[in-house]
Amino acid sequence: MYHTLIIVGNVGKDPEMRYTPSGQAVTSFSVATNRQYTTGNGEQVKETIWFRVTTWANRLKFVTSMSKKA
Repeated sequence: MYHTLIIVGNVGKDPEMRYTPSGQAVTSFSVATNRQYTTGNGEQVKETIWFRVTTWANRLKFVTSMSKKA
C-alpha cells in the first residue's frame, strides 16, 4: 500500500543519486520543516524536523529538477 505525503520545507543539500546493483536509480535528500508554537505557559517554541526522503526510478527527474529551482 502506498500513501501520498507532501512535505513542504527546505532541501538540506543537493540530492545524492546512486544505482542499485541491478541498475535502478535511487535518489536521497533531506528536507527541513519548521514549526513554531506557544506552550500553555506562554513560552514560544521553535523546532525543526528533518525528513530523509528516498525516491526510486520514475520520480528521479522530478526531484532533481525541483532542487535546481531552489
